[in-house]
Amino acid sequence: MHRIALIAFTAAFACLSLAAQPAAPRSLTAEGKQLYTGIKTNLIKAAEKMPEESYAFKASPDIRTFGALIAHIADTQMRYCGMAKGEEKKVDAASKTAKADIVAALKSSFDFCDAAWEATTDANATDTVGGGRMQAARLTILMRNTIHDNEEYGYLAVYLRIKGVVPPSSDRPAM
Repeated sequence: MHRIALIAFTAAFACLSLAAQPAAPRSLTAEGKQLYTGIKTNLIKAAEKMPEESYAFKASPDIRTFGALIAHIADTQMRYCGMAKGEEKKVDAASKTAKADIVAALKSSFDFCDAAWEATTDANATDTVGGGRMQAARLTILMRNTIHDNEEYGYLAVYLRIKGVVPPSSDRPAM
């Protein structure tokens, strides 16, 4: 009986010792990219799920259409990720009205941002980029984009629901 108790105590002590070990250092850029990738997935799926005829829909007369909101996201991403990359590039999504063109502009903006994230490491994350009021650490600029994307997705979810479309973040199979 003592032998079983000793084995149990040794196993419990070993588990506590392992739990007390310091966790491996976390990468802020990797965690930031993970958050960006999640909203990227939801935004692309939302843009694809909304029917073409609903791209001109406004949830209220004084706000953007669904299509204009997707275009705004694409154009804003190009600005933020361009600052992070030190490049100025535009997709001019605001000038587009057809769903296919707007979705293509959104995907293009994500390709551009993917490259900005790939070029961002923990070593260069605090490098100053941008200018004027928008001057900040590279990682801060990229996270501002992610925050903006999440804010806009919140609006898009309302547009989708009004049109009877389940937002991607809620469209999960039943368990």
